Amino acid sequence: MEIEDLSETQKDLIRDSWHIVSQDQLHHGTVLFTRLFQLEPELVFLFHYNSSEFSDVQECLSSAEFTEHIRKVMTVIDAAVGSVDSLSSLDEYLTGLGRKHRAVGVKLESFKTVGESLLYALELGLGDAFTPDTREAWSQLYATVVRSMSRGWRRDPLEQ
Repeated sequence: MEIEDLSETQKDLIRDSWHIVSQDQLHHGTVLFTRLFQLEPELVFLFHYNSSEFSDVQECLSSAEFTEHIRKVMTVIDAAVGSVDSLSSLDEYLTGLGRKHRAVGVKLESFKTVGESLLYALELGLGDAFTPDTREAWSQLYATVVRSMSRGWRRDPLEQ
């Protein structure tokens, strides 16, 4: 996984903006998933815990199990930001994450919607500090993460 196309300035923009947003990861993660469910409402039905499905988005977002999922997603973003100089160290993990998402029924196209939702959450969280340069840096970082996840999503689990 190469992110040689990210300049040092872009890496700094990612780190600096994440430092602000990561102060309240649960809030910003909830914003991300609220937006995701607005854009793709059917995704809420992929989440079920203890054999029970959620009847609506708010029920899902307010559940303790889903709160834990939000924390996990934000931890992955945190790891990507922390490894922005060596994302290849996360390649195997992200590939596996892509496989897991396919196994639970996530469509490959939904990765794009997650990226849009991430940018939305960052923009709301950062306000005027979310400049076009910051947006571009995050877009490139997310594209790199998705390349690894997509490889895992496409890979046949029987090939392992």
